[in-house]
Amino acid sequence: MSPVESATATILCVDDEANILSALRRLLRPSGWRILTAESGAAGLEILAKEPVDLVISDMRMPEMDGARFLEQVRERWPQSMRLLLTGYADMTSTVNAINRGQIYRYISKPWNDSELPLIIKEALEHARLLAENERLQALTRQQNEQLRELNEGLERRVTERTAELNQVNSFLNLANQQLKQKFLVSIKMFTGLIELRGGVIAGHSHRVSEMARRLAQESGLDERACHDVFLAGLLHDIGKLGLSDGLLTRPVSAMNGTQMAEYSRHVTDGEAALMPLEELREAARLIRSHHEHFNGRGFPDSLCGEEIPLGSRILAVVNDYDGFQIGTLAEKRLTPEQSLAMLRQLAGKRYEPRLVETFAQLIEQGRLGQAGETRVAADQLQPGMVLARDFLADNGTLLLAADMLLTPSMVGLIRTVAARRSEPLLLQVRVDKKE
Repeated sequence: MSPVESATATILCVDDEANILSALRRLLRPSGWRILTAESGAAGLEILAKEPVDLVISDMRMPEMDGARFLEQVRERWPQSMRLLLTGYADMTSTVNAINRGQIYRYISKPWNDSELPLIIKEALEHARLLAENERLQALTRQQNEQLRELNEGLERRVTERTAELNQVNSFLNLANQQLKQKFLVSIKMFTGLIELRGGVIAGHSHRVSEMARRLAQESGLDERACHDVFLAGLLHDIGKLGLSDGLLTRPVSAMNGTQMAEYSRHVTDGEAALMPLEELREAARLIRSHHEHFNGRGFPDSLCGEEIPLGSRILAVVNDYDGFQIGTLAEKRLTPEQSLAMLRQLAGKRYEPRLVETFAQLIEQGRLGQAGETRVAADQLQPGMVLARDFLADNGTLLLAADMLLTPSMVGLIRTVAARRSEPLLLQVRVDKKE
């Protein structure tokens, strides 16, 4: 069954009590869903055999075939149909059995809450849509990985164009086996890739900024949660630029006229607005809003100065401009890393907090931007069992393999194939301790 929009979904309600079915039909029909009903598990299976159903709601206690047996058969024969179980508090033992046998998405206690049940159904339908999309993308990944192995050095440009979706697919590969936090982070990296897929000098910029910003935040004494927020803000700090034209996106800030600068300046508030609806990203959104504020109060959008600027935003300003000086987004002439660091020091107290500039300079000069326990390894020295410590990116900056992935023989082979097409050695950050 292909993914459907939640508003057009078909829902099958199974209960041996007609009044329960009537109540469910009255409650759910206003949401626009197509509602089917069955008064027994056997009748429900007959309906499922005749037409596609996106979600099944089944009572636990039914004669002849209870909810556990019914949902187990639904899972075996129509695994793409999401499964919800209605149960009373006295049915907890059988509910656990139903969860194990039918792999239900969620159980709902009777009596249900009329305002919560439609929301639970919407969440389940969205979960089903994401799972179906993940399966589609994994199939596409296998197909295009085979194509990658067959392409040679002269086809790199074509590979980039034909596998734009492939470069985002890996964000979904961990959805089935990783914890919610890891799923969320991989999804964030997918959104980061949207702006970088437009190519040019910005490729890989957000990934570099996020890693350097997290290390500077750690060195500045921020706690783990605050460092994570800085890391997320680094990944997403340019998400507000999605609405910019290609010409403005690639134009250095120093070459913009007044009108262009006004349009460009809106990307921080646009980025904040795009992320605020997600509770997990609200602090990152706040940091993104202020990462172009200047320490002397002459930045945008709010003309904050000094410690009025959130510390995470002050950190982002330093590392974002350090990378920006080198890739040519701030001025038409690109600077070397040494020149970029000198520029940060020159503008300390004006655009940047002096203490942060010096801390960042020490990290660079002492070679401590990497994480403890990490090792740089050439592609031909990789071994299965190593763990990626950093994201493995394509030349255009999009994600190929996510950090914390345990390298399998096939992954090592893929990395070596990519390395063979490059003119310069490919070095990766890895950990040798296996991920628990």
